[in-house]
Amino acid sequence: MEKKLLQESIHFLEGFTSEKRIGLLDKNIENRTRYITLVLEDIFQAQNASAVIRSCDCFGVQDLHVIENHNEYHLNPDVVMGASKWMNLHRYNKEERNTLSTITKLKNQGYRIIATSPHSNDILLPDFDLTKGKAAFFFGTELTGLSDEVMNNADEFVKIPMYGFTESFNISVSAAIVLNHLTTELRRSDIYWQLSEYEKLELKLDWLVRSVRSGDELLGKFLKKK
Repeated sequence: MEKKLLQESIHFLEGFTSEKRIGLLDKNIENRTRYITLVLEDIFQAQNASAVIRSCDCFGVQDLHVIENHNEYHLNPDVVMGASKWMNLHRYNKEERNTLSTITKLKNQGYRIIATSPHSNDILLPDFDLTKGKAAFFFGTELTGLSDEVMNNADEFVKIPMYGFTESFNISVSAAIVLNHLTTELRRSDIYWQLSEYEKLELKLDWLVRSVRSGDELLGKFLKKK
């Protein structure tokens, strides 16, 4: 959709909601980022999967990518607390093995492929260099970790510092730790981490459609008149 039509559509749907709601949407859009993204490979516990998408929303990370080679990604409504409504969830389940095609897609979008593994010592999380460009952080299954496809195609490996006897964190805890650190560092940096102006308009229209009662139907009627 061209920029002018996006703006007109947004203005139209704003007429069906409150100024308070519009202000909240605008505020959250300014804090959204695609500079970093998370990728979950074959997560099978709905509670953990739901906690990750909730953390992404809380920390302003707009996209979550989910690879479903063996395990279907399920959301627990009691855990996700509506967070999925504001997120872009990308699911990869068309092939028998979806990992390599996901990696290729993200690399084509300019992302570095970052494998998070407690058994790799290349980079500790506090030493990760955000200035080198966009990064997609891969998290593996609770039992076996990341697949060989990820480990063999990763550009870098990141490990969360740990000082106890336990070898790893729960995946939802790991994701929250990584997101908290990275988004804090991004906001302190000079990196341009926010969405482009066009992306902001696209996201605002999407959020308005989801916020306004019968938003899809209203927008469809509006666009037919154009």
